[in-house]
Amino acid sequence: MGQTYVGAIDQGTTGTRFMVFDHSGRVVANAYEKHEQIYPEPGWVEHDPVEIWESVTAVVPRGLEAASIDATQVEALGITNQRETTVVWDKESGTPVYNALVWQDRRTTDRVEELQEEGKVEEIREKTGLEADAYFSATKTEWILDNADPIKFQRSRPEDVRDRAEAGELLMGTIDAWLIYNLTGNHITDVSNAARTMLYDIHEMEWDPDLLAEFDIPASMLPEVRPSSDEETYGTTDLDGALDAEIPVAGALGDQQAALFGQTCFDEGDAKNTYGTGSFYLMNTGTEAVESEHGLLTTIGFQLSGEPVQYALEGSIFVTGAAIEWLGTVGFVDDPVETAELARAVDSTEGVYFVPAFTGLGAPYWDGRARGTIVGMTLGTRREHIVRATLESIAYRTRDVAEAMEADSGVETTRLRVDGGAVKNNFLCQLQSDIIQTGLVRPEVDETTALGSAYAAGLAVGYWESLDELRSNWQVDREFEPEMDADRADRKYGRWEEAVNRSLDWDRDG
Repeated sequence: MGQTYVGAIDQGTTGTRFMVFDHSGRVVANAYEKHEQIYPEPGWVEHDPVEIWESVTAVVPRGLEAASIDATQVEALGITNQRETTVVWDKESGTPVYNALVWQDRRTTDRVEELQEEGKVEEIREKTGLEADAYFSATKTEWILDNADPIKFQRSRPEDVRDRAEAGELLMGTIDAWLIYNLTGNHITDVSNAARTMLYDIHEMEWDPDLLAEFDIPASMLPEVRPSSDEETYGTTDLDGALDAEIPVAGALGDQQAALFGQTCFDEGDAKNTYGTGSFYLMNTGTEAVESEHGLLTTIGFQLSGEPVQYALEGSIFVTGAAIEWLGTVGFVDDPVETAELARAVDSTEGVYFVPAFTGLGAPYWDGRARGTIVGMTLGTRREHIVRATLESIAYRTRDVAEAMEADSGVETTRLRVDGGAVKNNFLCQLQSDIIQTGLVRPEVDETTALGSAYAAGLAVGYWESLDELRSNWQVDREFEPEMDADRADRKYGRWEEAVNRSLDWDRDG
């Protein structure tokens, strides 16, 4: 049969990527397709689940064909996905009853504030490790059941959506579960994605009946929860006949946990930050779920077959790469690659600070009503200053989380592993190192979300034998050390905190 490989479906916020890796962790195939971002109202963000599935059926054959790889050479498939994004679909037909509500969606902020007023936040945090927030899947599922339009989305089945859920006719899941269902016919999620629903007790490792009752979600809708790397596999797929072999689907991880795994952060204290649409800073805390006192999330990192769960602390930053995309939307740049050149064109922002709270602020503030704010502009402010302030905001938000992480864990991070599309920008990497006063390490393979899910799947089927084998694959591309004086970095960060305060609680009429 010749050379064999492991594939990874990386279903992200803006598109779907299929990658194939060889035994050394090297990328040998890569195909990508964007999907539509739907904004029905301010603060609402949706995706079409059918379009997402169709993008998978497009990129997998395309990637294999471009690399002249036969499906018989692929020993396993892994899945990694945008987390929290929620789909509800018909159990028999597989037809969604509504668009997917994306993790960025804020339409359930009022519901979260009800939970806060009713004093239920602490119970949610104790069980799930999460802050009560519209970010997570619980209130999204509740909203779909209460508000999905059966005429528009189910003309052939016009019954009330909630009645159909109670009758056991509907399923729910995050994007991994939606893809596994379409790939294999099985309704399965992994522990890392279950932990992001605000319905799963991460200590008891089960769906919590009290939380299901709170959000009026029937237990029959929920997927079976399996390890992230599953020796039993989630099933097999030939992509509805598009492939000439059945491939085991054997690994799944939410994108940020996949990046943690792909960065080989297998040991307690290992940390990484992924710069994508948002940024997500995770630290492995081992088999102990460390409770945060500084606005971080306690979450499940990953689980291997037959082994205990590995937990993590997480700082969720909702907007980083999305802020760079916004620069293009409003005409400040024609291409994201321009940002480094424009930022270098000025020595500083001249006092301009940009807080990109377009969808509220995540860790450590957790303010769903914060909004994007630019302060410090004068008649001399040019687009170069705004662009530089945008890149600086990414570094400042990471420092927000880094300081909380150190306070919670008691571990001083001396080297932070970084990945994601934005780390190709050397200016941003150096700026980040300066602002957090910590060394940054960028790996050769920066698509670590796909790599992590491939590792999980490959371990499950014996393509790789051990974690040590994966550690030996990890190679450094470049390291960055702080060049800015620490006192100057502290002063700049102090002004950032003042700017953040001006953005808080802005959307009072939302």
